[in-house]
Amino acid sequence: MTTSRQMALVAFLQAQNCSNFPASWRHPAAAQDFMSPDYYQRIGRTLEEGAFHLAFFDDRLAIPDVYADDFKVTMREGIRAVKLDPMLCAMTLGNATSRLGVGVTYSTTYYEPFHVARTFATLDHLTRGRAAWNVVTSLNSSEAANMGAGTVLEHDLRYDRAEEFLEVVRGHWRGWDDDALVLDKGGLFANPDGVRRLEHKGRWFNSRGPFTVPRSPQGEPILIQAGQSGRGRQFAAKWGDLVFVIYPNLKVGQKSYAEFKQELANQGRDPNSVRVAPAVYTVVGETQAQAEDRRAVIDSLVKPIDGLVLLSEVLNFDFASKGYDEPFSAEEMDGISGIQAFRDRVVTLSGRANPSPRDFVEFTRRGTLDEFPVFMGSPTQIADQMEEWFGTACDGFVLAASHAPSAYEDFVRLVVPQLRRRGLFRKSYEGATLRENLGIPKPVVS
Repeated sequence: MTTSRQMALVAFLQAQNCSNFPASWRHPAAAQDFMSPDYYQRIGRTLEEGAFHLAFFDDRLAIPDVYADDFKVTMREGIRAVKLDPMLCAMTLGNATSRLGVGVTYSTTYYEPFHVARTFATLDHLTRGRAAWNVVTSLNSSEAANMGAGTVLEHDLRYDRAEEFLEVVRGHWRGWDDDALVLDKGGLFANPDGVRRLEHKGRWFNSRGPFTVPRSPQGEPILIQAGQSGRGRQFAAKWGDLVFVIYPNLKVGQKSYAEFKQELANQGRDPNSVRVAPAVYTVVGETQAQAEDRRAVIDSLVKPIDGLVLLSEVLNFDFASKGYDEPFSAEEMDGISGIQAFRDRVVTLSGRANPSPRDFVEFTRRGTLDEFPVFMGSPTQIADQMEEWFGTACDGFVLAASHAPSAYEDFVRLVVPQLRRRGLFRKSYEGATLRENLGIPKPVVS
């Protein structure tokens, strides 16, 4: 891929007390009204001013409490301690904007496909074709306990269930022809021949239909996927329109990007039809020195407990149960049921098949700004770094905030104009729907 296409910009949001950076709530400039509509509306307007393609909300169905099997440290330290319903926050943001895409994370593990299909089809209508679904499989025992499940499904089994889940959801979305809704007050509401039952009967789900929501302006919502493990990458290559990735550095990113584009081709998909976007942080100042000062403030907010709590959550393993330098056993490594890409990255970067908790902390940098690549400096310097990555390692970026909302405000005010001057980013929205703005074709109903 070349830079003939302009980059996609996506904001990585949380419906909670902090951004993806758990210490962000401690920042002097962090807003504290995260339970008000004003907070999400302000962020949405800022992103739309910068012509961002999409803002999507991450989510989990439990607060982090796997560490020491307790929630007290999470509450005391504010480590993602509040989790609002992201769908309602997304609608609040969507109602304050008119072109910005609006995405929400929803699990395939504890919901029914019909419910999810209807929820996102409705969101797509109410945002006039701007909806996206971040497809995830739930990963830890706390989520299972909250949702009334006995145990966490094994990693590959979660993806088997998710495969059928997507088949049912997409089947419902395609149950209406684009022109089935007639609305002729003289006698015809909808063409009966343009609406079909699904009649799905599978291993995990039975769902009859017909679907209750007509086709939306963009046909169906954009699908976001983040799988990077072997099974997860296959799933992302099959279903994803926008694939969210985590790269430790540019060299790894270039290799992974090329491999994933080849995986798309192997599955019969056009590699240019799927956008790949790594998560990054930016720390921008009017000058390099100002950016360095700002970074120092951010780094001073971090506490070691942040990373241990979040590693326990994402890997579904209690890091309080092991000594800091005690290696994981082979059985423990094989038994990690959370995001296996985290485990695999630590093994690769450390060179140890049996890393210790210290290795996990040092090589994931969980809970710190260095968990993702950090582009830091003046607007020109940050644009230089983004330009270096674009086209060889990615098709755009998922921007996380060191603190909200001012980190996004700084990026839109200072960096976006630089990207536009270089022809790397658009000056305005070209289309009305998210698909149009991402350049991803509308699905055809067959």
